[in-house]
Amino acid sequence: MNSELLKKAHEKIPSTPVLVNLISKRERELINGAKPLVRPESLDEDKCDIALREVAEGKLIAEIDFDAIAKAEDAKTKWNVKHGNINTLYGD
Repeated sequence: MNSELLKKAHEKIPSTPVLVNLISKRERELINGAKPLVRPESLDEDKCDIALREVAEGKLIAEIDFDAIAKAEDAKTKWNVKHGNINTLYGD
């Protein structure tokens, strides 16, 4: 993995977990035959580097569904209220 590409991609997507998930998903797609969004620098260029360049060049972005996150948090809160917070059962 090219550290310079990683730095550039991290500037575009500052959330490390989001960047890791995006790159790993895109790498799997490329391995399975998806067409790269950037021209590979060589025939044997690492798929991870291609995915990082796609992010660094703005060809691949992450969209976050904040409504879905809010709904999941709300459901978790409601479950904890109804069933009691599982962490309090174990003294956490």
